[in-house]
Amino acid sequence: MGALGEAVVLLVVVVGLVGAVVQVVPGGGFLVGAAVVVWAAVTGGGVGWTVGAVAVVAVVAAEIGKYLLAGRYLSRGGVPSRTLLIGGAAGVVGFFVVPVIGLPLGFVLGVYAAESLRLRDQGDAWRATWRAMKAAGLAILVELSGALVATAALLVGMWQT
Repeated sequence: MGALGEAVVLLVVVVGLVGAVVQVVPGGGFLVGAAVVVWAAVTGGGVGWTVGAVAVVAVVAAEIGKYLLAGRYLSRGGVPSRTLLIGGAAGVVGFFVVPVIGLPLGFVLGVYAAESLRLRDQGDAWRATWRAMKAAGLAILVELSGALVATAALLVGMWQT
């Protein structure tokens, strides 16, 4: 792969890493993994395929792990899945209503409203909302970790070729 191709791959990786943190670009980890796999397929050889395999395993493990860990954390705190669905729907609406901060703002307000109606106690609703926010942060960290492992594999592979 030429220098221009590698620059494009690195640009897509950076967009994916930012997306994994900011959560504006859905599937930032998958975007990083896809860019690394494209580089691996074009580069080929032992280095290319090893880098591609490491990236796929890291991203897929992180994507699965983020849901398992966040779900376990929420279930231990007594936050039902229905509340998260309501928060997610409110986040999508917020994304379109309030630019830039609408997604997290909508999520928080949606979770708080759902838990406030369910629990009938504002303090308990706020604790459940705080727990959901921490679970979302945990999911972001896990996705970012997988994307960073894939990025590290790419950089090592680029250095080797």
